[in-house]
Amino acid sequence: MKVGIVGGGNVGATLALYTAQSDLADVMLLDVVEGMPQGKALDMMQARTVLGFSSRITGTNDYRDLAGCDVVVITAGFPRKPGMSRDDLVTKNAEVITAVCTSVKDVCPDCIIIMVTNPLDVMSYLAMKVTGFPRERVLGMAGVLDAARFRTFIGMELNAHPNGISAMVLGGHGDSMVPVVEGATVDSKPLKEVMGGDRLDALVERTRKGGAEIVSLLKTGSAYYAPAASVFLMLQAIKKGSDELLPVSVLLQGEYGIDGVFVGVPVRLGPGGLDSVEELSLEDRDLSALQSSASAVKVLCESHFGQG
Repeated sequence: MKVGIVGGGNVGATLALYTAQSDLADVMLLDVVEGMPQGKALDMMQARTVLGFSSRITGTNDYRDLAGCDVVVITAGFPRKPGMSRDDLVTKNAEVITAVCTSVKDVCPDCIIIMVTNPLDVMSYLAMKVTGFPRERVLGMAGVLDAARFRTFIGMELNAHPNGISAMVLGGHGDSMVPVVEGATVDSKPLKEVMGGDRLDALVERTRKGGAEIVSLLKTGSAYYAPAASVFLMLQAIKKGSDELLPVSVLLQGEYGIDGVFVGVPVRLGPGGLDSVEELSLEDRDLSALQSSASAVKVLCESHFGQG
């Protein structure tokens, strides 16, 4: 498999190393800054000699070098600063994503796009609008990261290993996301049995603010290790196929009573991108919250692009 990564910043470069180090795919790292992706790629290739992986990493400033990529991951754009919401980035990043997706469409008309740029659900919709790709080939990395944060916070609170924690986060990648408490388990026990009330409510809220918490601590950037790891998990599922349900932002077509909006829901991925959307049996409260989150995404799409 060949993976293109547009944006050689922290997320893109970290993902490039994760992907190559696992020998999952060869990587083409693209950025508009001359010399930067080439330098990072050369540094990682020298690390290859030490770490012993065989995949190649190449840096470029030319979109034509993405030709033949099976998947193109888009991380380009402006990151959040302290005090900013993801939605504050719509206008600034829409111009970037329009230009990127126009170029990707020209050189990789058959690729799968994974969107990472925020606001993620809105940028995923814009990518589909610009490229005309079917919904199976435009995916947003959202719920995988949000669920990882939820599981991490639960594990930290209970001193439990995250591998023993199962939890799903649905909805838009923002403050309206829906950490699903019903069905979440810790070592096969219902989460509500081992943690209740105010403690659980606090972890749900911390999950919703998980990205902002990191932004406020870093002050000059946003998260990148966990976002890159979340994309890597999606790449693994695309290459190998998997029965594992991953929460991914996709265009819904009536599922969960939502239509024409990108929002995070449980899906199965495979070599063609989206294999299927799984409709879980949600509590009324969670279903209502998911639909409200989708409505918030739709409002942003309508206000900026004319329709949701």
